[in-house]
Amino acid sequence: MTKLKRFSQIFWLSFLFASLAYAWYSFYVPSNDIKWAEDMNEAELLAESTDKNLMLFFTGTWCVPCKVMKRQVFADKQVASAVNSKVVPVIIDVDDPKSKEIVERYKAGVTPITLFIDGNGDVLDYGVGKMEKEAFMEMLNDIEG
Repeated sequence: MTKLKRFSQIFWLSFLFASLAYAWYSFYVPSNDIKWAEDMNEAELLAESTDKNLMLFFTGTWCVPCKVMKRQVFADKQVASAVNSKVVPVIIDVDDPKSKEIVERYKAGVTPITLFIDGNGDVLDYGVGKMEKEAFMEMLNDIEG
């Protein structure tokens, strides 16, 4: 076997391995300790009874930036602790027909979108697209009040 042919085989096998590893990493989402509500009505009642604002995270099962944010931000222990203590977090699948009304209400045309709303449903702050931990924590701390 020539050196060029052997090099080509090693190169393409390495490329295949790296591509598969990157694809796995793109879709991998570890569990997190955030107490996500999946029902908006339940979340609103909980927010009212605990005097907390709500955090809405609009996502989709196909959304890679959402998965990256879940992995890099929400899986962080400090973030999870702060979210659970400061807001009632709601995860909203934009493809779920039950979410249509809330997606339209907040004009969530792209994902990820992170909204902080008060008990009346008024937007306090929002972030569009994948956020880094520091930006997310700054936004979370700013909405307290």
